[in-house]
Amino acid sequence: MLSKTNIIEEVNNIEQLYVYKKLGKINNNILSVVQVANRSLDFHVHEKSDELFYVIEGKFNLETLEGLTEVKEGEFIIVPQNTIHRPIVKKLTKFLMIELEGTLNKENSGDLYED
Repeated sequence: MLSKTNIIEEVNNIEQLYVYKKLGKINNNILSVVQVANRSLDFHVHEKSDELFYVIEGKFNLETLEGLTEVKEGEFIIVPQNTIHRPIVKKLTKFLMIELEGTLNKENSGDLYED
């Protein structure tokens, strides 16, 4: 049976920062939304998957060894697998994330991430 999801409603209904809400799965990829503020993760790499960050609201910088890339509301960026990176979020930003199932974990997404 087909079902539809309103991404904006889903991300706005998350009551805590840094809690990833899984919305669906497509071809072994997880679609999740999260709200983040005042957080910079450590540099890390995903060896088995690309990772997509779509900014629903706000903006952030993605840092790689090549430098910083600002990603604003309505934009997305794909981090290819094996790329050392870290997101830097200063003000409240809401994301849709897409990555291969098992890519995100507590070490690269924060203590509140749940499998």
